[in-house]
Amino acid sequence: MQLTLKTFLERTESFLPQNEIVSRQADGQLFRYHYADYCRRTRQLASALARLGVKPGDRVATLGWNTYRHMELYFAVPCLGAILHTVNIRLTDEHIAYIMNHAEDVVLFVDPDLLPTVERVAPSVRSLRHIIVMDDRPAPLGDCDYESFLATGDPDFAFPEIEENSPCGMCFTSATTGDPKGVVYTQRGLYLHTLALCLRDVLAISEHDTVLPVVPMFHANSWGLPHAAVAVGATIVLPGPHPTAADILDLIEAERGTFCAAAVTIGVELYAQLKKKPRDISSLRGLMLGGSATPEALMKRFHNEYGVPILTAWGATEAAPLATITHVRRSVFEAGPEERIKVRIRQGIPVPAVELKVLDDCGTPVPRDDRHPGEVHVRGPWIATEYYRDKRSRDSFADGWWRSGDIATQGSDGSIRLVDRAKDLVKSGGEWISSVDLENELAACPGVLEAAVVAMPDARWQERPVAFVVPLQESGELDPDILSAWLARRFAKWWIPDRFVVVAALPKTGVGKVDKRTLRERAAGLAL
Repeated sequence: MQLTLKTFLERTESFLPQNEIVSRQADGQLFRYHYADYCRRTRQLASALARLGVKPGDRVATLGWNTYRHMELYFAVPCLGAILHTVNIRLTDEHIAYIMNHAEDVVLFVDPDLLPTVERVAPSVRSLRHIIVMDDRPAPLGDCDYESFLATGDPDFAFPEIEENSPCGMCFTSATTGDPKGVVYTQRGLYLHTLALCLRDVLAISEHDTVLPVVPMFHANSWGLPHAAVAVGATIVLPGPHPTAADILDLIEAERGTFCAAAVTIGVELYAQLKKKPRDISSLRGLMLGGSATPEALMKRFHNEYGVPILTAWGATEAAPLATITHVRRSVFEAGPEERIKVRIRQGIPVPAVELKVLDDCGTPVPRDDRHPGEVHVRGPWIATEYYRDKRSRDSFADGWWRSGDIATQGSDGSIRLVDRAKDLVKSGGEWISSVDLENELAACPGVLEAAVVAMPDARWQERPVAFVVPLQESGELDPDILSAWLARRFAKWWIPDRFVVVAALPKTGVGKVDKRTLRERAAGLAL
């Protein structure tokens, strides 16, 4: 038996056809159908693509939100043997054109509200032959609308036999530095990654769950949740176009969501929205936050005020994306909630099948004392071994290991704690300052919703930290002296930021992370 994604689809099609998929539409209304309908339409879509001339190995791109039609593409394209390229809708036109040309996409599926982007970008994509608009109405651009295209396919289409090491997915990094880098996923890699997500000591996704993936479907396979939901027949709730924190909370409450995954910045927004308008989110067994380190204060707020545990993990586009997960041992559970939170703020241990090492600048493993930082290296069956046709591979991969660029310490139990991205560490007077540690402590200060710390050029010390801070209340004010005194309780004087800048919101990247490049540019202006 080949380890391919179609085996998951066929299992749910045969044994769990009655379970439901819910998708929020552009007008806010909910579309519902069963896995029986989903599997039938997925076969029909694969057939339509084959009749269009899409062959195994061809790249099929998507420019879309988390919707049921996008979900159908998640399986139709790979089960046909083609490669699904999920394009980040928040990249610049220049970067979108770059990655589509680099991938040599032949077909593009696009949501209606994103057509202006396509109008600007498509003429410069040399390989693009067809555009399908994900709608049920005549399209002003491209070949036709999605439903008309679907009607050309056979709902009884038999998927071809595919070799498990064949490529089936593609995603590009978010271009925080330079051009985006492409990562290709194999059938076998995503199959094993999906099984890992369903393990009890990883995410424990099961048929009993109602899964709400807020993380975009264009970002690192939506952290694998669409694949996992289909594999076990879990109910999946898709938040649709332009979801707000209010929309997400309404869906959790109405659909009794059990598992939600989002960027840390979204977690912050969810908490702020809950303070404005309470909802019943007691159905959640877990809120998984990633993309950056989760502030301990946010974790405590969700646990103490709403009884919702926050799960912390670490990964990347290169890791498909999951590499580590917090693992709370039995002894820690017995010790009580405070001890559990101390464990959960860490990025945890490698998930089964993933190997991990933390190396210092000399390439030596750091001691497991939680004091010596080093760069995280990982390898495994779903971890990338190179970038797609990119000379930068030589800087990031060696002997099957991926150099993440993330700096962490390692505890006695082997779990890692992120200290910073290598490029985000502040080097002041020859000493390193962790922006993550400062951010977490600022987030715990009364009246603070979130914070970001970056380096500011300094003539004497080379760099000094500057903190951008968002008040908990929209009209709130924050006293820099109080913030400074709060940090002085834990950190040495030379760690304390030279400036505290109060802002209404922090800039975000296309995948919801804090945009530190923008903040560094602003900080450089403050130093003039």
